[in-house]
Amino acid sequence: MQENKEELNAHIQSAVSGDKQSIETLLTGVQDAIFNLSLRMLGTIPDAEDATQDILIRIMTNLSTFRFESKFSTWVYRLASNYLIDYKKSMLARHPLDFDYYSYDLKASYTENTDELIMGVTNEAMAQELKLSCTNVMLQCFDPQTRCIFILGAMFKIDSRLAGEILGITPENYRQKLSRARKKMAEFLSYHCGLTDTGFCSCKKRIGYAMQHNRINPRKLEYAHLEHCNENALLSCMEHMEALEEMADVFADLPNYRSPVSAKTILCKLLKSPRMKAIQDY
Repeated sequence: MQENKEELNAHIQSAVSGDKQSIETLLTGVQDAIFNLSLRMLGTIPDAEDATQDILIRIMTNLSTFRFESKFSTWVYRLASNYLIDYKKSMLARHPLDFDYYSYDLKASYTENTDELIMGVTNEAMAQELKLSCTNVMLQCFDPQTRCIFILGAMFKIDSRLAGEILGITPENYRQKLSRARKKMAEFLSYHCGLTDTGFCSCKKRIGYAMQHNRINPRKLEYAHLEHCNENALLSCMEHMEALEEMADVFADLPNYRSPVSAKTILCKLLKSPRMKAIQDY
């Protein structure tokens, strides 16, 4: 959050009392970060949009339980992380992946590209779409808690004390789990991913296969239509003191996006519903 502690606390107190502007300010301030976390945790944009809306509603309806004993951003990320770790409605939760399966898929996924297939879209645009999709899907090879640990540490750069607080584990346990996840991902990337110096896989060579299996669509480049947001603005909601290791650069270079889910729209709907009363019941 950009506000200082006193301003933020005032917004929270006003929001709990039902002040529409304060609620909107709080939700708008975290919606981009929640969307990016949801996208990395769930792997697809539609699932991330659905989860972001659910999480924003949960923040709003549980705001009165915030006790000012931790940073508001930490409370938000704890709520969001717990929700996403247990999320079962996403496509990839219903069809789970592991590194062995994804390795086989990458080795087998080469089909000749044709101008007819890509429908006038450049190979570069299609390869970029596939890169962004592949890196988010690759994260699904971790179990949900390990995935969250990797995202918070290697991608969002949250330090071990705060990440441990978010996930309800000790900083030491978090660092151990993060180290193992980094090693696992580094080994996979170094062998498979052409964005490293040693990997064999090329996004451009996988375009035809990805289209045949409905993983990317030249008529609907989802990532190309997402609006990028300022990285510093996104990270201002987080504490980030750990430096990235080299192997995480493939993920660190991924853009951050503005949430397609509008907190203001959600708020307007909720203010007209019985759910609004839940904020004021304490």
